[in-house]
Amino acid sequence: MKNTRTAINEFLAQKTIAVVGASRNKDKFGTAIYRELKLHGYKVYPVNPNADMVEGDRCYAGLGALPAKVDAAILVIPPTETLAVINEAARLGIKYLWLQQGSNSTAGEDRAKELGLTVVSGACVFMYLDPVESIHKFHRFFDKLFGHYAN
Repeated sequence: MKNTRTAINEFLAQKTIAVVGASRNKDKFGTAIYRELKLHGYKVYPVNPNADMVEGDRCYAGLGALPAKVDAAILVIPPTETLAVINEAARLGIKYLWLQQGSNSTAGEDRAKELGLTVVSGACVFMYLDPVESIHKFHRFFDKLFGHYAN
């Protein structure tokens, strides 16, 4: 699936985002995404059925357990778990999904499209959260160089 800059911009324009796969482990990718979105001013909710707290914030077992409606969700979970979360997101009226690298699959992309959701798949959200810092700046440079960056 080729991501479009329109889909990426629409996702990033949402104000309230769930990070499905945030973890108690501060070094895990889902937790890093959670932390970075908060730093960028988003209202963010961590979702993980195996955690009570993430980065000092209450964590929720699923999208349906959130205390408020979210506009979008980033999935940082195994692809075998994404279809259930995609279906739950659609049922709850969440229209924007980001299937982070390692969470994406053709089946997940196809299901999200069937449900009429706007989906970004297989791209790293860090490469689109401006200003891009650290190693992600380097990665973005090479993605642009080789034509993998959605302009």
